[in-house]
Amino acid sequence: MKTVSNKMGGVSANPITDALPARVDQRPAVTVLSGFSPGAVHATAQALLLAEDRLLAIRHDLTGIRDGRLRRTVRSATELIEDVTTTLVHGCVSCTLREDVLPTLVRLARTRPGSDLLLVLPPSVEPEAVASASEHCVVDGAPVTDAVRFDSYVTVVDTERFLDDLASTDDLSDRDSHAAGDDHRAVAEVVVHQVEFSDTVVLWSRPGADTLELSRVGALVHRLAPWSIQVTVGTTAQLDCTGLSTLVRRTGRHNPRRPGILGLALEGRSIAVDDAGSDVTSVLFETRRPFHPQRLHDALEDLTEHALRGRGQLWIASQPDTVLAFEFAGGGVSLGTLGYWLAALPAERWTETSDERRIAADLSWDPYYGDRRTVLALIGLRLDHAAITERLNACLLTDAELADGFDAWRRLPDPFAGCFPLTDDNTITEENQP
Repeated sequence: MKTVSNKMGGVSANPITDALPARVDQRPAVTVLSGFSPGAVHATAQALLLAEDRLLAIRHDLTGIRDGRLRRTVRSATELIEDVTTTLVHGCVSCTLREDVLPTLVRLARTRPGSDLLLVLPPSVEPEAVASASEHCVVDGAPVTDAVRFDSYVTVVDTERFLDDLASTDDLSDRDSHAAGDDHRAVAEVVVHQVEFSDTVVLWSRPGADTLELSRVGALVHRLAPWSIQVTVGTTAQLDCTGLSTLVRRTGRHNPRRPGILGLALEGRSIAVDDAGSDVTSVLFETRRPFHPQRLHDALEDLTEHALRGRGQLWIASQPDTVLAFEFAGGGVSLGTLGYWLAALPAERWTETSDERRIAADLSWDPYYGDRRTVLALIGLRLDHAAITERLNACLLTDAELADGFDAWRRLPDPFAGCFPLTDDNTITEENQP
């Protein structure tokens, strides 16, 4: 078949094949619906079912999960299709996803072609866990994504409860919502993770809701997830189910290449908006200079005292090879390893990470520090931007300490010593949760 040369000496695509329509993706679209308020999530699911009679909602009741029992229901707007209780060998969320949730999606995609799927998550399940499992899970010898397309991740926020849950110091176990005996996650931690991984946030309110409070919740959600589209519902006595469905389903908003929240800054992506001029505040702190480990340790409680959320990456002078992840929610600070800085590795190992990370490192490479950099965000109400920035700056190495060099930094007093071991098994793409 002939090809057509262009004036630059290249070869164009064939004009006949160019005219053919793009191949239509026949896989069922999966909308993942999460949220910590069961009532608001249920109401949203019902509205979506009413808007589309071929939509199927899949729910998993984890009430008996700690005893290995799992109840699964599948329904349309008019019919209960399945109501099954199964027994799991290991009663945990990851086992539930691999052994029942994802296989159920694949099975329904095969047995009910033409029906889209609505996966309604229990309150304690974080949507990122679903995304991670779907990337690696194989069902009947084939990847899950061969059978279904994860179209969007939608989180429902109950505007009346959101601030209380975000400010709570309760653990899931305090509300009998933990998925396993060793599940020590905080309520606020789950709530922020649900919002931050979303493509769309449904702000569920009620008629007569305070408009100023609704605006505040919307502003806070925007600070937590500036990449998400917000949809406000419930402010009137009637709900437009079709309109809601149009705004949240088949949007194609999910980008499977987008890293989790702790990997965003490594790829040069924004983790917050630096803003000190409103009631809902984000403080964004960026620096090349490393933290003094002892001074940072001593300041953590003060730094997070008034914040609702903290996240980002940092490095400490005593462990200059290690990318540290920083998280704060529910009153607890977590630090964990994200692997090596590129500057600490031979160039031939850089291909172990994403193209985006290597590009970001190249664009901002420092002759002395390499790709080492701290990017932290603290989010809350009426945070003192100047005071927080001053406190963080005081934790950095001084000019005199900086002049001592890398070898001297490793000998600094370090309360984090031994907490973040790096081995050859630490690939620079993994994001070990703190």
